[in-house]
Amino acid sequence: MDSLRRIESSALAPALALRGTWRRFASPAVFHGWAGRAVPWFAILAGVLAVAGSTIGFLVAPTDHQQGEVYRIIFIHVPAAWMSMFIYLVAAFHAAMGLIFNTRLSALMARALAPTGALFTGIALWTGAVWGKPTWGTWWVWDARLTSELILLFLYLGYLALVSAIDDPRRADRGGAILLLAGVVNIPIIYFSVQWWNTLHQGASVSLTAAPAMAHTMLAGMLLMAGACWAYSAAVALARVRCLIDEREALARRR
Repeated sequence: MDSLRRIESSALAPALALRGTWRRFASPAVFHGWAGRAVPWFAILAGVLAVAGSTIGFLVAPTDHQQGEVYRIIFIHVPAAWMSMFIYLVAAFHAAMGLIFNTRLSALMARALAPTGALFTGIALWTGAVWGKPTWGTWWVWDARLTSELILLFLYLGYLALVSAIDDPRRADRGGAILLLAGVVNIPIIYFSVQWWNTLHQGASVSLTAAPAMAHTMLAGMLLMAGACWAYSAAVALARVRCLIDEREALARRR
């Protein structure tokens, strides 16, 4: 029996260690210090990637033979569109963790991510309109991809308005989490809209199951800009969650 218990304990040791690490970083006090050290590194990484990506995208990449120079807005539009969907999924994941495990940090992370997600959604819509004017001859069409992306912006703004309107932080976190999780259904609609419906919006230039439909320099510039957007999002979200932790602690002391 003793040997069996030793075997079981050794088998469970990695899982218990991972659980302990997760609980330690889920503590707002511990995460506050770690985030403070990580923010400058993510900010520097975002700057380096943005300079490299914009240099390749706007100076090195060849001119598109169909659209000419106007296509270069892709190096801003596509990474912003990717991040608008990715951040929403990450925020919804944190919201779900907050509902299931009642972790304070998860709800704060969802709040910290939402403004940046809304920003990237707005950038994606604006650059899409700028790109669409010379390409389609109009600033806006009620295309399935554009309309579902606009709905995503409304989901972000609705979440921010909801959590700001409720005075009780815990009630606000729960209500916002439910709204975020309900809106997840919109993400696959955005992604697959060009396949499900006959739309003006072009299909994906980058796919996990097929070779990229663009020159390697174009792809490199776009991926570097996407990395810059990701690093920027991480830096801003971590800085914002530190402020939210401080606000919650100040509110708890006043009570």
